[in-house]
Amino acid sequence: MEKITGIKSVDFKIVARGYGVVNWNGPTSLMGDDGKTVDNHTLPKLRGYSNLSGKIKDENGYKYKKQATDIDFKETPLYISQNCIRHHLFRDQSFDLHKAENKNLRLVLASITGLVRGYVVPKTQCKRTSPLLLEDFVDQLYKGNFEQMGRSGSKEKETNKKGKDVSSSLFSKTTFGDTEYISYGSISIEQLQFISLDNKFDRAAMNVEVSQRKEISQAVQDFIQRLDPTRNPKVTFHENYVRKGTIFEEGEVGLLLDNEAIDIVVKETLRMIEELTIRQAKGYMCVEDVKKDYNDSHKMMRIKYPESDVVEGANQPYAVYFYGKS
Repeated sequence: MEKITGIKSVDFKIVARGYGVVNWNGPTSLMGDDGKTVDNHTLPKLRGYSNLSGKIKDENGYKYKKQATDIDFKETPLYISQNCIRHHLFRDQSFDLHKAENKNLRLVLASITGLVRGYVVPKTQCKRTSPLLLEDFVDQLYKGNFEQMGRSGSKEKETNKKGKDVSSSLFSKTTFGDTEYISYGSISIEQLQFISLDNKFDRAAMNVEVSQRKEISQAVQDFIQRLDPTRNPKVTFHENYVRKGTIFEEGEVGLLLDNEAIDIVVKETLRMIEELTIRQAKGYMCVEDVKKDYNDSHKMMRIKYPESDVVEGANQPYAVYFYGKS
């Protein structure tokens, strides 16, 4: 069996800085000073945090809740979820997929959403698996604090349908000052380079007529060309692309990006990450540094290891996982 060689993934470490919270978790049930449950405290996303203290209150197994100040920010650090990061990374096209259907998927496929973000169209089950893996952005400074607040205007309590009080003019939040985040990510070359147009393995990016398939390859190639007009990328259509190493050499109709096309899309993705900023919920975050590793080894995320052999540039071709069989 032929061994696959070359750059298998482009891994990266991200350092970002900011202020305040940009990714809230919402109101959380906690225990007040009087021992009663309160629902007027808002928490940001904290990795590993539970609002239960672990202490059993009665024979039914009810557990006491924590108080708002019972937080160790080193044990349960602030984080920005990878879903939030992906939303803002592809914000320009974040709502376009709401209108995606088979007749206009060609426009989606020939875009950064189709190539990198990935998508699923529920009606037709057409899908494109994202080659981009992102971890949560985890804070390293732990500068959280408890903040008591009050509503302006009327201080009258609101009541529910049963006539019970449901709100108070006082509420509180766990807020943050300066933040510094670290995250890791990876771009899979195998998932990036091949676009299936075949339902054989239930992963067709879109359903197209035979006569349209070569038009799709040209549309994707033209889009990648526009990302870097100085280069000459190729996107090749074939009716039987086979994954290297398979026993029965069962292939799929699809498109294959060449080395030049892959490199353009990788560099565009890294550029987007380097320029990522988020400003919302009275806080902000911006990426400050991205360290890359053009990984040709079998190790996933070797950039995490202190003694890893990091390669910061593409000093060899990207790995090729598929071939066209006649």
